[in-house]
Amino acid sequence: MDLQAELMNHPHEAYQHLRDNAPVQRVPGPGGEPAWLVTRYEDVRAALVNPRLSLDKSMAAEGSYRGLSLPPVLDANLLNMDPPDHTRIRKLVSGAFTSRRMEGLRAPIRRTADQLLDRLGSHGRADLIAAYAAPLPIAVICDLLGVPEDRRTDFRSWTNALVAPDPGRPTAAKEAVGAMVAFFVQLIAHKRRHPADDLLCDLIAVRDADGDRLSEDELTSLAFLILVAGYENTVQLIGNAIHALLRHPAQLARLRQDPSRIPTAVEELSRYEGPALLAIRRFPTEDVTIGGITVPAGETILLSLASANRDPARFDEPDRLDLDRDTSGHLALGHGIHYCVGAPLARIETEIALATLLERFADLAPDPDPAEAGDEARWRPSLRARGLVELPVVYGTARTAG
Repeated sequence: MDLQAELMNHPHEAYQHLRDNAPVQRVPGPGGEPAWLVTRYEDVRAALVNPRLSLDKSMAAEGSYRGLSLPPVLDANLLNMDPPDHTRIRKLVSGAFTSRRMEGLRAPIRRTADQLLDRLGSHGRADLIAAYAAPLPIAVICDLLGVPEDRRTDFRSWTNALVAPDPGRPTAAKEAVGAMVAFFVQLIAHKRRHPADDLLCDLIAVRDADGDRLSEDELTSLAFLILVAGYENTVQLIGNAIHALLRHPAQLARLRQDPSRIPTAVEELSRYEGPALLAIRRFPTEDVTIGGITVPAGETILLSLASANRDPARFDEPDRLDLDRDTSGHLALGHGIHYCVGAPLARIETEIALATLLERFADLAPDPDPAEAGDEARWRPSLRARGLVELPVVYGTARTAG
């Protein structure tokens, strides 16, 4: 078995095999360098809070997978930091993503969702990734940060190049990184000249008033992380959730009958088909034993959130979508001090995206491309993230008689 190909193309089946046979397995990482892949829930959850597992790339041994290759101006972000730097930076941004503040965004998110569906008309065919799941999060996160509308057009191609690189375009990721550096440097310079009431201007004010709290590279890296993670993960979460419901029409019908169940459903949909296959890579600061396997200091550890969430030792019949399931403890958005800071916003966006879509279209069904065999979904080939290339549907505002 070509394990890397299976992990990329059939991740849930490959993870099941590993959980059963080699729950801590040495594999090629997303960049081809060796890494240790951890797949059982108990091991993954414990490792997420193990202080001996560092996110700092300087702790990586020579030749180990180190994660995305980014220039310093984008690399000084929360995904590469341990305390106390992580604590300092996270505190600066966490206030913007409290549940209370996110609740205040429900009305503008709903307006954006309505506007996007207005463009589709009352019935027809559409790709819900391009028409809905992608533009909704980018509008929300850019509004939060204060990114002008005319600067938002290239995010999909940039993040695709980083998360799901095309083997046929070996320079695409480097080009995307260069474009993002230029974008964020220019954006911050623009915001300094034209301050406004938004999160990015708040962070710039912190940087300019007290450089000890936030360096220039940290400021740029933080803007990069908020925009890219806040956009990319939510696109996948919304798209995956809609796709899962379309494949389970009985569950979809129950949500239509009782929309109050949508927040609970989002938790199960996150567990079942969350956007992150892997947590950010970690490096042991000393030899550590996980699942009976000793991993030497400095070697890369990859923690599979997707596999942990499908572990039958934690969730009964984990490959079954069950919107009544007790999902407490799922790891789709992480665990511990590195738990996704934007989780409240991602949840609310997904709840509103589903509610608005189901209210608008009484008829909604998959519309597979006739050129494709059957109704097989097209997933982006990635070891890091789980997301659809497209989600073709047919839709209508009224049920067809007969």
